Amino acid sequence: MVLGPTASGKSDVAMAYAATTTGVEIVVVDAMQVYRGMDIGTAKPTTTDRVEVPHHGLDLADAGDDFTVAEFVTAAGAALEMIANGGGFPVLVAGTGLYLRAITDPMEIPGTWPSLRTELEQRAQDEGVLSVYADLQALDPVAASRMEPTNTRRVVRALEVCRGSGRLFSSFGPGLNSYPEVPFTMVGLRWPRAELGARIKRRVHHMIDRGLVDEVTSLLAAPGGLSRTARQALGYKELIDHLEGRSSRSEAIEQIVVRTRQFAVRQERWFRRDPRVHWLDVVRNPVAEVLPVLRDLNRQ
Repeated sequence: MVLGPTASGKSDVAMAYAATTTGVEIVVVDAMQVYRGMDIGTAKPTTTDRVEVPHHGLDLADAGDDFTVAEFVTAAGAALEMIANGGGFPVLVAGTGLYLRAITDPMEIPGTWPSLRTELEQRAQDEGVLSVYADLQALDPVAASRMEPTNTRRVVRALEVCRGSGRLFSSFGPGLNSYPEVPFTMVGLRWPRAELGARIKRRVHHMIDRGLVDEVTSLLAAPGGLSRTARQALGYKELIDHLEGRSSRSEAIEQIVVRTRQFAVRQERWFRRDPRVHWLDVVRNPVAEVLPVLRDLNRQ
């Protein structure tokens, strides 16, 4: 398993390992690469990569649908079983911490209460998400401490579960400090903060050059549009604001860079809680620096 923040090079490392190791298939653990049509902005593996090495966990839902962690666990479990039955060897590439923990540490997935969620979303829009967050802090301070107060989707979901189930959102799933043994070698890529920030900026501008604005425009115009969840994806949210007249193109691009850097910090903090991760410090070239270590670890 290769994990790390966005733009850390984990996909390149996994591809290099798979291309030189017989029987390897890649399972992508990413909350936004599950959506069809969201290719450029999520840095989804290319068609060439997917022909060269079998990939799983991609294009599982239309961008107009809300896709849940429970649905992902089912799909990922089926993929892992299929790979094992075929005599293959899975390599997980993980960028979404919650989705990864749902695989490594099976959890109880709470239900959904759509009418309550709609009410909370409307309140967040009318009063601001911090008002909803204050209620979550009062009901479940542990859950509130685990998320950014401005992350509307996560705050609304947590409060929805608290009120709909009558249980604390933090009571679902493994405990924060519970990390049982898993049948995976977990390798994390860690960069100096400034260098990772520079990589993120280059990557965002590359996505714009490749046509991310056109991709977002097409998705918005599609019959199903973009779901509540898909609209929150980094790059898409900011460009939707631009296309709907709430920001200029240059402001939107700058916001993508800033928010992606902030997101990368949160990803690293999440992953660093896990003592099972073998961290590798990357200086310049993730493939050249990580691949030999990955091979050695898998020989042990």
